[in-house]
Amino acid sequence: MEKSGYLTALRRDGGRLAEAVRDLRAPVAACPGWDVAELVWHTGEVHWFWRQIASGAVPGPDDYREPPRPADDELVTWFAEGVEALAGALAALDPAEPRWTWAERKDAGFIQRRMAQETAVHCWDALSAAGRDEPVERELAVDGIDEFLRFFLPDAPPAGFRADVHLHATDGPGEWLVRPSAAGWSVTGEHRKATTAVRGTASDLLLLLWRRKGPEEVEVLGDAGALEEFVDVSQLN
Repeated sequence: MEKSGYLTALRRDGGRLAEAVRDLRAPVAACPGWDVAELVWHTGEVHWFWRQIASGAVPGPDDYREPPRPADDELVTWFAEGVEALAGALAALDPAEPRWTWAERKDAGFIQRRMAQETAVHCWDALSAAGRDEPVERELAVDGIDEFLRFFLPDAPPAGFRADVHLHATDGPGEWLVRPSAAGWSVTGEHRKATTAVRGTASDLLLLLWRRKGPEEVEVLGDAGALEEFVDVSQLN
């Protein structure tokens, strides 16, 4: 995906998240202890942080100050306005322009991608809290799997984890072979036999990696226990 696709996704899924809010007190199953109000605040505050970085208002997290939290009756409007403000700041940047990030890739393109992906997953959270199981858009989900496997696995596999995991999208192109080693992780697009093979839509595979969906919601061939270990490698929401 390119810059325009990420900005379209950010605006689309930010709008869907805001539209999905019906009950701010509804629990968010994927984020224990959170209700929808906390989800909206968290996502909006993440948008605020990265807008400060993208715009150059702050050079990095040490200089960042959290915004005041709006009252509940103003929260969704504040969030929606923040989505557009973030999209505008990101639209002004060439993806190659240097910016601080927590990753090895330090440019505006990383932020453009991350904000589209962050918003997509939390949009799904909000929809789910409203009783709506709607998929992440397929192209964005494929890109999100790539991003997850590159940036969200730990530097080294857990001690004793030696399983190869093959992810295969069933709704179009997309497959990933993930192999652990003492040197880290190898991620390739090849099709070959693995300890565990996982088949599902690109959206379901992405949501599995982000622990929004369980292994029972995709097709698992081979060592199911290895898949559970792999999904637990990254303890992120």
